[in-house]
Amino acid sequence: MTSPRKMKLGLSLRYMGYHMAAWRLPDTPADGATHFEYFLESARKAEAACFDTIFFADGLAVRGTDKPAGALCRDMKNVELEPLTLLSAIAACTKHIGLVATASTSYNEPYHIARKYASLDHISGGRAGWNVVTSWSQQEAHNFNRDEHLSYDERYERAEEFVNVVSGLWDSWDEDAFIRDKDSGIFYDEAGRHVLDHQGRFFKVRGPLTSERTPQGRPLIFQAGASESGRRLGARVADVVYANSLTFEDAKAYYDDMKKRVAAFGRKPSDLAVMPGITLYIGRTQEEAQAKFDALQELIDPVIGLGVLYPFFGDLSQHDPDGPVPAPSANATVRSMADNLYNLAQSQGLSIRQLYQHAASANSQRFLIGTPESIADDLQHWVENGAADGFNICPAAMPSGLDDFVELLLPELRRRDLVRTEYEQATLRGNFGLSAPETGDIRARDYLASAPEPEKVMG
Repeated sequence: MTSPRKMKLGLSLRYMGYHMAAWRLPDTPADGATHFEYFLESARKAEAACFDTIFFADGLAVRGTDKPAGALCRDMKNVELEPLTLLSAIAACTKHIGLVATASTSYNEPYHIARKYASLDHISGGRAGWNVVTSWSQQEAHNFNRDEHLSYDERYERAEEFVNVVSGLWDSWDEDAFIRDKDSGIFYDEAGRHVLDHQGRFFKVRGPLTSERTPQGRPLIFQAGASESGRRLGARVADVVYANSLTFEDAKAYYDDMKKRVAAFGRKPSDLAVMPGITLYIGRTQEEAQAKFDALQELIDPVIGLGVLYPFFGDLSQHDPDGPVPAPSANATVRSMADNLYNLAQSQGLSIRQLYQHAASANSQRFLIGTPESIADDLQHWVENGAADGFNICPAAMPSGLDDFVELLLPELRRRDLVRTEYEQATLRGNFGLSAPETGDIRARDYLASAPEPEKVMG
């Protein structure tokens, strides 16, 4: 009997967990988000459990708004460590686990990003990953000399060119270019040096990069996007995409669509891993799991609950909290998440209060409450029936959420032979089963000439 396909596991580490009230639990260090040891301990636990990656989402501003009044001062998402600096420190204290961080294509320059992630790849011995985002908030624009955020179309057009430039800079040197021959005095082979000399709509970058080719050939590219532009970008450039589907049916439709899009760009479906985010409340019994969930739900301040919904629905403070959920705001910051939440409220008949309780419990994404057996059944069903290649685990609270995963769920997943018990390769690319990248491969996937039409890949 053949073994089932091994699911990929990422651990999302940000703040004190993905439940809005996580910081209020007695065993959660309320100041953990600014302490290196807090994150290092979790990284080491994840590595001992053979997770593929740790992942840091990031934003370049305090992105919350004080609506309704008092929401912002109740929000734990105000201070944190810069993720690339943090991952460089963690790299020196770990050996196997992948190190993934977000960096915006709207408020960075390609040369900086290429250099920083190449350096992390060298420091870690081939474990770096870049999560490509376009940013979405007005608050970030205000920190970078802008009164208004870039338009949606412009953000994605810039992102497409940005990734092309970064990948070109990562191709600045052949793998064997640096011969460092002391006898002859030749430091590098001139034929192995490549000047990008990029000139495009948004960027003019000569190169070459002041970093030799990295241990992975280039860092892995991660991406998340449910819109048409986001899916096209992910299918063209990403090695891994994060997903935010609330139901199996939606997840499978997204999975099938992304695999078809990858093929339309001349890639194999296995070249792209799809990893939905999920928050887990795990107990030895269903009652114990429910008690853990309920304990956090009781800590949700109604003001912060309405603040969670504000980016998607606007200010609902004048609505009856036990009344129906109105349609999403025309100015919703992340339209796909707004639609997910609205559709959930409609399908389950949720009130505003019930919806904010749902959203606050897992940062507006999917969550499960159950025993190791019931949760393993669910995850296994998604992987074996074409809705996911693995999962980005987003603990409700830290460190308790990770401890529950390792102590309760991991043994059950291993009993079913669903996850690894040791790392197979030395690099993140190798552990994802991806082949070495070819020079120029991303830029060869011309997004203007080769992008598939939506009707050819969806349905």
